[in-house]
Amino acid sequence: MQVTEKKHAQEAHDDHGHGHELAHHFVSVEQQHDAGNLGMWMFLTTEVLFFGGLFAAYTIYRYKFEKVFEQASNILDPMLGAINTIVLIFSSVTMAFAVRSAQQGKSKAIVAWLGATIVFGALFLGIKYGEWKHDAHLHVFPTSDFNWTWAREKHAEGEHGHGHDSHGPELKGFVFNSPVVPANYIESDSRNPEAKQAKLFFFLYFSMTSLHALHMIIGFGVMAVIMVYAWYGYYTPHYYVPVESVGLYWHFVDLVWIFLFPLLYLLGAHLGAGH
Repeated sequence: MQVTEKKHAQEAHDDHGHGHELAHHFVSVEQQHDAGNLGMWMFLTTEVLFFGGLFAAYTIYRYKFEKVFEQASNILDPMLGAINTIVLIFSSVTMAFAVRSAQQGKSKAIVAWLGATIVFGALFLGIKYGEWKHDAHLHVFPTSDFNWTWAREKHAEGEHGHGHDSHGPELKGFVFNSPVVPANYIESDSRNPEAKQAKLFFFLYFSMTSLHALHMIIGFGVMAVIMVYAWYGYYTPHYYVPVESVGLYWHFVDLVWIFLFPLLYLLGAHLGAGH
């Protein structure tokens, strides 16, 4: 008798909630969908606070060291930043198609669009890695190896077409092999207070861009799991919250870059080489 009651209760639950699509602690699919979205928006709020601290620090020091921050930004390549911006916009488009496919119950289309999103994301990180190789060559990583005098001189040489080897990093495999900075450059930096200010800019630059890249890599992992579930037809027009949630996450990651690009790359774009 008890088994029969449980069976009838389960059947009623399945009829009301479309089978496996409704977790036992929700009354309806609509409630489950709203709860999932609310949870994701709450998570993204914490992410806004997380990145907000870095943006606040950038704003304060940008105001305090305006001249040097512009000069440091001038070292970066705005063209590569613009290309990466376009790449991420395309990734947002493919993600939107993935969510739409989930709403329509097209499992294989979900896999295809999420795969395309990962490809665009990987292209973004590949370009970013190329930038970091060049940064290593210029000695602008905010470590003990940082040298502002060297970076400005080599950047000016590259802009003016002098010193062909100075514009690109020497690389063996995936290991950065930067040229050794002469002692006179190190001494010059030690007597230049602007060197510490420039180092602060690049500390913020690498902190913000590497944190952004880490969020992208995490997104890749989540998308890969969702692709596996989608391949086996787990998502239907009545249940696609995970796909929609990862879509919200990815659009947030793209939005963060939309702010990073002008703040980091375009701040000193009006300056000529060597300034």
